[in-house]
Amino acid sequence: MTFCFFSAQYLPTPGGVERYTWNLARRCVAAGHRALIVTSALPGLPARERDPDGLEIWRLPVFPVMGGRFPVLRPLPPAADLWAQHIDFAVIQTRMYTQSIWAARQCKRRGIPALVIDHSTGYMMHGGLGGLLGRWYEHLACGMIRRCGFPFYGVSGDVCRWLRTFGITAAGTLPNAVDPEELAVLAKKDPCTDWRQTLQVPADGHLVVFVGRLIPEKGGLRLATAVQQLPGCVLAVAGTGPEEEALRRMGGTIHVLGALPHPQIVQLLSQADCYCLPTEYAEGFPTTLLEAAACRCPIVCTHTAGTGELLPGEDYAVFVEDTRPETLAAALQTVWKDFPAAEHRAQKTLENLSARFTWQAVFATMMKTAQDACAQRAKR
Repeated sequence: MTFCFFSAQYLPTPGGVERYTWNLARRCVAAGHRALIVTSALPGLPARERDPDGLEIWRLPVFPVMGGRFPVLRPLPPAADLWAQHIDFAVIQTRMYTQSIWAARQCKRRGIPALVIDHSTGYMMHGGLGGLLGRWYEHLACGMIRRCGFPFYGVSGDVCRWLRTFGITAAGTLPNAVDPEELAVLAKKDPCTDWRQTLQVPADGHLVVFVGRLIPEKGGLRLATAVQQLPGCVLAVAGTGPEEEALRRMGGTIHVLGALPHPQIVQLLSQADCYCLPTEYAEGFPTTLLEAAACRCPIVCTHTAGTGELLPGEDYAVFVEDTRPETLAAALQTVWKDFPAAEHRAQKTLENLSARFTWQAVFATMMKTAQDACAQRAKR
């Protein structure tokens, strides 16, 4: 079968949706199928290429609205060759992008079965006239995609519930996931960085990690302010975004590492004393939480979407009710004061993850959905 994944943003742009697409597409190829990824053009990257995993990437011209966070497909994208690839099934990532609308309408027109996977639990924009217009647009976009008749899935139960806001009843969940065995190999892959030595973590000190886009909603700056209050505590920030320069200016025990290769992120999480995600963003199911769990890294986080499934109680993680620096500092100290308890929470989280959130299980569900849809198409 030929699968086509439509993802408005894709690697090397860092993010959960990007890695979700990559992981499912890789498993398609490993199972003997063909995988195409249709995404947005980026400076310096070719319009079409095959990557080392055997994935065929098509990059369409866009307007980089909101600093590239919301790429808008240019009119009449040069995609005639794409539709000549005999696509059997399409996976459309997220409900709001102009590329998602275009992909859904093109698939319906051409009789290509598809599904839509959503990854958020809130509106993209908040407050003011921009927030009002953003909500209007999201409802319009969801309505246009919904009318194409394809089933919607959420990456968590919270996402499925949020889809009701747009009059959509989800067909089920295709949860965000990881491959614990693969991450265990990456944690020791050469060249293996000794992050505690590189970042000069004191022998009796603590290494805290933050991975993600450096935008205000994710809370990176607030976390850095909290870490500065804790003697012997070092923060490693892996990611890029508008807050990057402000974080770099803090200096001292705050280390901004930029967009790291995935193996180095896994090694960082494997060596850390805590992963902290103080996000107020409308997350669907943060990939970084899953990766931290797979690396047995104790977690401090807000009650964002998906946490109730991976972290169903306080015996799995330390939760914070707000993201003020003093609240975050107190939560981190809770981890340090009883590290055996933190390790016990991390072990319970790993066991829950291994039982419910692996790519093998998600791929099997997607494959059955695709095969059933293709069988129905053949009967027509």
